Amino acid sequence: MSAQPSAESADAAHFDVVVVGAGFAGMYMLHRLRGLGLSARVYEQGSGVGGTWYWNRYPGARCDVESMQYSYSFSEELQHEWNWSERYAPQPEILQYANHVADRFGLRRDIQFDTRVERAAFDERRNLWQVATSDGKAVTARFVVLATGCLSNARKPDIRGLDRFKGPVYHTGHWPHHPVDFTGLRVGVIGTGSSGIQSVPVIAEQAKHVTVFQRTAQFSIPARNAKLTDEERSWFRANYPEIRRFAREEAKNGIYTELPDRGALDDGDNERRAKYEARWQHGGLTFMSVYNNLALDQAANDTAADFVRDKIVEIVRDPATAKLLTPGSYPIGTKRICIDTDYFATFNRPNVTLVDIKADPIEEVTATAVRSGGNEHELDALVLATGFDAMTGSVAKIDIRGRDGQTLNQKWAEGPRTYLGLMSAGFPNLFVITGPGSPSVLSNMIVSIEQHVDWISDCLVYMRDNAVAAIEAEEDAESKWVAHVNEVASATLYPQADSWYMGANIPGKPRIFMPYIGGVGPYRQICNDVAARGYEGFAMTAAEAPRKVAAS
Repeated sequence: MSAQPSAESADAAHFDVVVVGAGFAGMYMLHRLRGLGLSARVYEQGSGVGGTWYWNRYPGARCDVESMQYSYSFSEELQHEWNWSERYAPQPEILQYANHVADRFGLRRDIQFDTRVERAAFDERRNLWQVATSDGKAVTARFVVLATGCLSNARKPDIRGLDRFKGPVYHTGHWPHHPVDFTGLRVGVIGTGSSGIQSVPVIAEQAKHVTVFQRTAQFSIPARNAKLTDEERSWFRANYPEIRRFAREEAKNGIYTELPDRGALDDGDNERRAKYEARWQHGGLTFMSVYNNLALDQAANDTAADFVRDKIVEIVRDPATAKLLTPGSYPIGTKRICIDTDYFATFNRPNVTLVDIKADPIEEVTATAVRSGGNEHELDALVLATGFDAMTGSVAKIDIRGRDGQTLNQKWAEGPRTYLGLMSAGFPNLFVITGPGSPSVLSNMIVSIEQHVDWISDCLVYMRDNAVAAIEAEEDAESKWVAHVNEVASATLYPQADSWYMGANIPGKPRIFMPYIGGVGPYRQICNDVAARGYEGFAMTAAEAPRKVAAS
C-alpha cells in the first residue's frame, strides 16, 4: 500500500484510506490506520474536531451517558490522565476532550478542516475511489470510510414564513460559536426532544419569557448531575477493565449497570414502585434497565410509563400544563429516553408558557411572532430544537456512486440497506461506522464506534495479508441482515413510536427501523463470527499479480 503523502500534496494525491468526518469515529479510525502503516486523509466540514460536539453548542448541551463511560478505552494512559469534572460532561468539556485526543495522538496533520466531501465514485477498473472535495480538489483512495455520525445533519423545519422572522434564529444542532445572551428577550423554542429538554431550563433562567412549542410530549428522567469526586474517578479507573468488558459483551446498550433478573410483573406493586423510585433518584438512562422486559411487553412497559407520568403530575403545578407534558401516544423508551435537569419544574416558572402544536399546529412565522391556532406569540428570538435527519442524513449529502454508477441515495431510496451496518452491496471498499443496521444510537456511541473501527482495521489487515483488492457485501447476505434487523425490531415495542429511529421526523423519509436492537454484545459476536469465517457474506476480489516484463 502507498507511502504517506504530505499534507501539502493533497491535490491529485493518493491515499490508502479517505475518512469522512473528524468526530470520535473519524479520529479513532485515523489513529488505527496509522498504526497499520496506512496513509490516510480525514476531511472534516467543521473547523475543528469533535463531530456532534463541535456543532451542538446550545445552552445546557451535555451527554446522556456518564462521562467516565462516554470516553475512549483504546488507550490506558488516556483513561488515567483525563479528569472528567461532572457525572454527565457538558458539551464544552467533551469538545475539550476531543481536542486533547487530537493533540495527544498528533492527529491534526492528517485532517483537512473546513472541507466537505462532495462526491465519491468507485472506479471498477482500478478498484479505486475517486473523491472530490469542496475546495475543488480530487484525490484517489483504495478505501473510503464514512465517519459522518448519526446525529450530525441538523434538520431545519419547513415552516411557512420562517425566513421572514426579523429576530435571530438558532438551531440547536448548528449553534453559534460565541455566547448567546437571551437576557430580556422573548424566546420561542420549537421542539421538545433532547436538545429542547436540555436547553429550555437554561434559556428560561435568562430570558424575559420563553414560549415552548410542543408537538409530542416526552418521557424524561432526571440526570442527577453532580461534580465527580476523586474517589469516584479512582473507582472507575481501578475497575475499568471489567467496566469496559461488561459494556462490550453483556450490556445491551453498552452502558455499565446492574442487569435485571426479572420482568416488571414479577414484583408486587410496592416493590416495583420502590425500584422505580430508586432509579428515578439515581437518575439517568439506566432507569429503563430496572426490568428486563420493558421494551418487549406492553403491560410491563405501562408500569414504568405510569410511574414517570405520575412524577410529571407531581412536579408540574398547573394541571392543564402537566397533562400536556404527559406522554400518552407511545411506550416509554421507544423514543430515546431523555434525561434532564429541572425540565418539568421549569414549567412552574411564571415566565414559561407551553403551546400544544399538535392541537394547534404552527400556521406560519411572521416578522415578529409565531402564529399557532390563530394566536400570535410575539417573540424576539427563535430556537429550533427540531433535531436531525438521523442515521442517513449526512451520508445522503454526498454523491456516492458505486458499481455501474448506482448512487447510494438511489439504493437507499426505500430505506437504508446494509450488511451489519458496515457495508452496502454494490459499493466495494466503502465502510460505514455505526451505520444503519448496527446498534449505533441505541448504545453508548463510543463503545459502538470502537467496535466498528477495530473490525474495519482487522478487515484491512486481512485484505493486505491475503492480497485482496476489494471487498463488498453480498446481496443475499445484505437482504438477510435487513430482514433480521426488522424481525428483531418488530418483536419489540419500538416500532410503535414515530421516532427518528424510524425516520418519522423527516417528511417523505421511508419508515424503517434503522438501528439494530439485538444488543451490543450479541451484535459484536455476530461481527466476530463473520470475520472468523473468512468474512462470510462479503465478496472479495483478488489483487492482480504484477505482470512480469520479459528481459530484452
